Parts: sequence; C-alpha cells; structure tokens
Amino acid sequence: MDFDEQLRRYFGTSDMAAVPPAAREAGIEHMRVDLGLAAQPAQRFVLWALLHTLGSAPDLDVAFKDESEREAARNLMDLLGAADREE
Repeated sequence: MDFDEQLRRYFGTSDMAAVPPAAREAGIEHMRVDLGLAAQPAQRFVLWALLHTLGSAPDLDVAFKDESEREAARNLMDLLGAADREE
C-alpha cells in the first residue's frame, strides 16, 4: 500500500493541507470503518498507522487482537516519537 495512494483514497488528495475539516473527518471515519472490516493483518496495520499519524487511531487493544501486532504498533509509535524529538 502506497502512502500517497491511501491519502488519495480517503481524502481525494495526497496534500493533507488542502483537505477541508469536514472532508478530513469523513475520510478518517471511512478509514475507521475499513479498519474494522479489514481481515488481513498487514492491511489493518497500515490503516491503523495512518490513523495514528492523523491522531485518530483506536487503542491498540481495540485495533489488534494479537500481541505481536500490538507490539509492532508500539514499535512504530516509539520510532515516530523518536523522529519527532530529533526535529
């Protein structure tokens, strides 16, 4: 899954600065629905990661039933947090 492709799918553009607030909320809601319906772990992770970067991800225990998937999500959060601190 390509990041820009996912942004275009849910928001109609890969430029998040150009997305009006109502369209942003609608795209996030669409992603949350797709996350709930996703059967493949990789697809669920990608959707959760995008939601996380937008500040709208569900809690790990809600998003992932498997502990290894929750651990992968924690690792991503740690990596993103470290990158933010370096800026």
